[in-house]
Amino acid sequence: MKFVILAALAAVALAAPRPDKPTYGSFSAESAEFIPILKDERVQEDDGRYNLDVQTGNGIFLSQSGSPDGPDGAVVKSGVYSYTAPDGTHVEVKFVADANGYQPESDLLPVAPAFPHPIPQFVLDQIAKAAEEDAARARGDFDSSEETYGYAK
Repeated sequence: MKFVILAALAAVALAAPRPDKPTYGSFSAESAEFIPILKDERVQEDDGRYNLDVQTGNGIFLSQSGSPDGPDGAVVKSGVYSYTAPDGTHVEVKFVADANGYQPESDLLPVAPAFPHPIPQFVLDQIAKAAEEDAARARGDFDSSEETYGYAK
């Protein structure tokens, strides 16, 4: 009986269709288009500096360079990359990555909207008053006994 079950299980396993090429989600190797690498130049110097230039047949481009000029020998990078978005828009991003983080620059990146209204006068007055108090403290002219919780009486 065990032999019959084992034989049936083996027959089902052998009859199951097997893909010739792997599939990954909706991507299959059969439907993949071959994209040639047109340029791949990499230079690595002994002191940690490097240059990288890559260009593919479908318009992807990357040019990057770096050197260990950051704090504690961290690599500071700069470069540009570009590609064509699915809607046909040409995307180009220039970037610097240093002690201040990754700083991209592109016409396509979102920008915060302008402040929607002018700053009210009472806010500007309060800012000016705080600046005067800070300057008085710095000169030593400010009497802290008149101050309660950071505000003058």
